[in-house]
Amino acid sequence: MARQFLLSLAALPLFQRGFASPARLEARVTGTLDSWIAQESPFALEGILANIGSSGSQVSGAASGIVIASPSKSNPDYFYTWTRDSALTFKQLIEMFIAGDTSLQTIIEDYISSQAYLQTVSNPSGDLSTGGLGEPKFNANMTAYTGAWGRPQRDGPALRATALIAYGQWLVDNGYTSLALSNVWPIVENDLAYVTEYWNQTGYDLWEEVNGSSFFTIAVQHRALVEGANFAISLGKTCPDCVSQAPQVLCYLQSFWNGSSILSNFGSSRSGKDANSLLGTIHTFDPEAACDDTTFQPCSSRALANHKVVTDSFRSIYSINSGIAAGQGVAVGRYPEDSYMDGNPWFLCTFAAAEVLYDALYQWDKIGSITIDSTSLAFFKDVYSSAAVGNYSSSSTAYSSIVSAVKTYADGYLSIAETYAPTNLTLSEQFDKSTGVSISAANLTWSYAAFLSAINRRDAVVPAPWGETSASSVPATCVATSASGSYSTATATSWPATLTGGSTTAIPTSSATATKTTSPSTVASTTTSVTA
Repeated sequence: MARQFLLSLAALPLFQRGFASPARLEARVTGTLDSWIAQESPFALEGILANIGSSGSQVSGAASGIVIASPSKSNPDYFYTWTRDSALTFKQLIEMFIAGDTSLQTIIEDYISSQAYLQTVSNPSGDLSTGGLGEPKFNANMTAYTGAWGRPQRDGPALRATALIAYGQWLVDNGYTSLALSNVWPIVENDLAYVTEYWNQTGYDLWEEVNGSSFFTIAVQHRALVEGANFAISLGKTCPDCVSQAPQVLCYLQSFWNGSSILSNFGSSRSGKDANSLLGTIHTFDPEAACDDTTFQPCSSRALANHKVVTDSFRSIYSINSGIAAGQGVAVGRYPEDSYMDGNPWFLCTFAAAEVLYDALYQWDKIGSITIDSTSLAFFKDVYSSAAVGNYSSSSTAYSSIVSAVKTYADGYLSIAETYAPTNLTLSEQFDKSTGVSISAANLTWSYAAFLSAINRRDAVVPAPWGETSASSVPATCVATSASGSYSTATATSWPATLTGGSTTAIPTSSATATKTTSPSTVASTTTSVTA
């Protein structure tokens, strides 16, 4: 059923890969959450595609395969490409491609080619071999952004590796190992080298504000090293530095747990309650994992306890959350002390709160039971007043009641987003904490990607496992080590005209020529700048 839902998106009219202006859109039909989801889903995909160069209707001047954060060029100016946002966006698109939307293949390969080039662009963080992979953002035409900014940001290479590995593994699984070796592995290998070399050095967090150590960054770095080592094996390669560093990254990850919740950043005077931790959990979710506390899997006691602490921190500070009791979905922002744009809920953070719970539901169903302990009891009490410490088999009445309550809770977060999303279906970065009106960057690419990710999990559409089940053992002693990275320019950016996926028909990857390449020299210069 979930796969059919995704395939149905590909069959809908897609405005010739453009993006309809609000004036052309009919107001959405109000009613059930499902009806909103059915309307928002194809629109969200179009919102993403409209923000990807060079054919995206909202981002004229952007290079081929380049994801622009938002078409907004003033108040705020987001007309740049961020490594993190781009990777998370394509992580979602690749997941949809693997599930059956073959129309996305060309743009995925354009993205991969663009990243091969971006890795070579010298920037204020360095060049390919001296730390430049940690540069957070670039101009739309793939030139370096040289203004003041919070740099480096060390999550980008790990997230890009994760996205590319997903596509690379699809190539391997469908008989294109040589193409994965030539076009995907060289880019991934550079990103993995960066992670092994710099994982234990400080940098700016995903919100670009705290210079220190971030839970989100460390969590996605651990995942990237584990799946990178596995991907290397599937290619007949090895990544010994991935193998040696991953356990120590996991060891360090444990230090973010303060006994009751996740302290999202070291190096900040804030409380540590932060959607950073919700995002870290959903982006290291492994559908084959148990409820492991060490990797903060969504169904783990730590992740659920943290979910309560983080989301509860917004209940009293946003007027639109007034009167909503614990255990019911609320609008969620980045962190309670946030002052950017006066501090408001973010669509992507609200979607993340829902996605943690959908992931947990999937894991409980696969495991066949729910375990409640003293750490997670308060979370469960919010949704099921009879909850008590113990193990509940899927055959029990209590299990069924808990699952139903958590599903309703998760849907509550989506219902909040539905309530405040404009009738024209566009998703901005934020919505006002008092009025719910959309504010900040319009048509934020990450908002659309986060929505689609949450909906996939709601429908039990999950990504491939990344190897958590064999990589959740914490070393007895943490060592602040690293490995000297080895880097080389990735040069292969040509793709076959057609690829065949398994037993399906040939998938066209270019309508014009036998190969296609990304050439930065053909992109018009549209450089703009801001100061942090």
